[in-house]
Amino acid sequence: MNPLPHEAAPAGKGAEIAAGIRGAIPELATERLILRAPEITDFPVHLDIVSGPRGAGIGGPFTRDAAWADFVQLSATWLWRGHGAWSVVDRGTGAVLGFVLIGFEPGDQEPELGFMFTETGEGRGYAAEAARAAMGYARDTLGFTHLVSYVLPGNVRSEALIARLGGTRDGHLETALSPDNFAHVFRYELKGSPQ
Repeated sequence: MNPLPHEAAPAGKGAEIAAGIRGAIPELATERLILRAPEITDFPVHLDIVSGPRGAGIGGPFTRDAAWADFVQLSATWLWRGHGAWSVVDRGTGAVLGFVLIGFEPGDQEPELGFMFTETGEGRGYAAEAARAAMGYARDTLGFTHLVSYVLPGNVRSEALIARLGGTRDGHLETALSPDNFAHVFRYELKGSPQ
């Protein structure tokens, strides 16, 4: 896929400034993964996830323009809140496997733990490993005592992952959301080390 002009990596001084901003985003390491700042060159991975069948689990599939807007929003949250999306990279191959985030999108009532992975990144425990690292950052660096995940009904893979991470359904928060809410809400208590 050839990038559109606004999707192409900058050069010169712009590249230096962008690298400096990304350098301020904490990098997290696990046994098999590196969670690092999103780079503009990661957009094709994001586009592949949200514009295909996996996108249905997060309200898609998205058009290319909507995928770009989502990618920018997930990355920009770092500027306002000190948290956002990380690109999840395989330590052995350098491949971007997906994204994990601590987000706060319009409509969210509390900070959210989110995750989306490529087909290659699924079924190997990478999402749980990355989510645990993000949960640790939320607890230890940000001082959060809990996070929530918003999941569309029928997204059984996400619900299974949430259960492994210790998330429980929060019917009270679901009821408190707007009347047109159709997501299931799961809560994680961030006490001690994530499982």
